[in-house]
Amino acid sequence: MGTADLEILYEDNHLLAVNKPAGLPTMGVAADELSLFVLARQYIKRRMNKPGNVYLGIMSRLDAASSGVVLLARTSKAAARLTDQFRTRAVEKTYWAIVAGAVQPTSGEMVDWLRKNEAKGRMEIVAANQPGAKEARLSYRRVRRVDDGSLVEIELHSGRKHQIRVQFGARGWPVWGEPKYGHAPPFAEGIALHARRLVVEHPVRKKRIEFVAPLPQAWLELGIDE
Repeated sequence: MGTADLEILYEDNHLLAVNKPAGLPTMGVAADELSLFVLARQYIKRRMNKPGNVYLGIMSRLDAASSGVVLLARTSKAAARLTDQFRTRAVEKTYWAIVAGAVQPTSGEMVDWLRKNEAKGRMEIVAANQPGAKEARLSYRRVRRVDDGSLVEIELHSGRKHQIRVQFGARGWPVWGEPKYGHAPPFAEGIALHARRLVVEHPVRKKRIEFVAPLPQAWLELGIDE
């Protein structure tokens, strides 16, 4: 994969929004491995013909197996202002997921407390009073059945690591392709978790701006419409 393969959703002097494919890490890999961050920097350098370093800040990070909107800041000022929005939960984050089984009730809210189990290298649901426990909250609605599973639309009200995978898996509805938090059907491209929509306030223009990521081919082949 090269910079020409990046699907750019939005670009200006302050922001860069990209539709990350499943299987590509966002960042944090070895220097000789590809990541979205590396490809985005190369893209900006080539497009702007910059000989030196390029500033980019990752504002929304996705697991390698997931796909969808990733937002990057092109200036430190934009990064600081966006960080405040994410910290105060002033952003809107919508995910689509295909999960095993028939989700019931068809809409609702999930509230749990999560903590990382360092020994097992995974997140887990714990009691609220456990040291290091952090609240994980989301709301969902079942859009339709997909074979023996369900397509659900999820609004994240917190941003805990592996939150959707943990919370749905714990209730018997693991995300398709999920190897860690349940026994779900396989999925053609990573796992069936897609960051569909992100809404933030533009850090300079102060107007709400929406980024929507088209679905990967594996989703379209299941008959899921945009």
